[in-house]
Amino acid sequence: MLIALGFAIARSGRWPAASTDALTRFVFAIAVPALLFRLMSDFSRLPPIDARVLVAYFGACLVVFVAGRVVSRALFRHDGVAQSVFALGGVFSNTVLLGLPLVQVTLGAPAMPAVSLIVVFNALILWTLVSVSVEWARHGSLGWRQFALTARNVLLNPVVASILAGTAFGFSGLALPGFAERALGLLAQAAVPLSLVALGLGLGEVALGAGWRESAAIAALKLAALPTAAWALALAVGLPRDETIVVVVMAALPTGANVYLMARHFRALEGPVAASLVVSTALAAVTTPFALALLGAPVR
Repeated sequence: MLIALGFAIARSGRWPAASTDALTRFVFAIAVPALLFRLMSDFSRLPPIDARVLVAYFGACLVVFVAGRVVSRALFRHDGVAQSVFALGGVFSNTVLLGLPLVQVTLGAPAMPAVSLIVVFNALILWTLVSVSVEWARHGSLGWRQFALTARNVLLNPVVASILAGTAFGFSGLALPGFAERALGLLAQAAVPLSLVALGLGLGEVALGAGWRESAAIAALKLAALPTAAWALALAVGLPRDETIVVVVMAALPTGANVYLMARHFRALEGPVAASLVVSTALAAVTTPFALALLGAPVR
């Protein structure tokens, strides 16, 4: 409904594109970082989790990310920045809005720590990966000077900075004053709805039929290649059955809305990425339950 609201506002012709850009910048630089800071500040209190979950899930993401860049360059002749955004669409799952409730229904509370581990590291690892990839593409190589510039730009990225700051704050044992915690909580609560409204506004500004080949390719990477790679790596590292189901299901989710924020931020493939969110979400209504059935996941 929130995406549809943003879409309707944009299509009404009474909402200027500059306002959409401003809202997107606010979400990317303020609201989402507030959400991630709060999420990461609780990391030190999570129960112990099998580290092989991270190896299987993010190992698969790395493999598919590299494959996505190859596909982007070979089939669509994209530049390095567009290749990075294209590949991110193939690996960044909608872990919060869909992943958490889906695993809660299928596997119940015992699986939630593993899901939390993926959610916590998802933005840190994948957004850092795409940021490094974009900086590499822009500077052509990573000599010491370029590496230092890349590291600086990555660390100053609001999303990455908020994750690192939240983690450090969580391990410090400190607590925010009550008024600051409430203010941060309000911003964090705004992140998800504003992200969805911004997505709808962006969808309303682009022709969803434009770049349909790129959109279909992103959806294929996300819904077929990533869960297959995650399943193979889970078997390779010997993950138990329940953790394997978690890894594969999280990989089989549709592309997350934050990829569109990245596309707008880097000014690359905004139309195809926006369309891929719609396509992958619609197809995932069939493919994700199918993956659950193949894995024999119980529904509690």
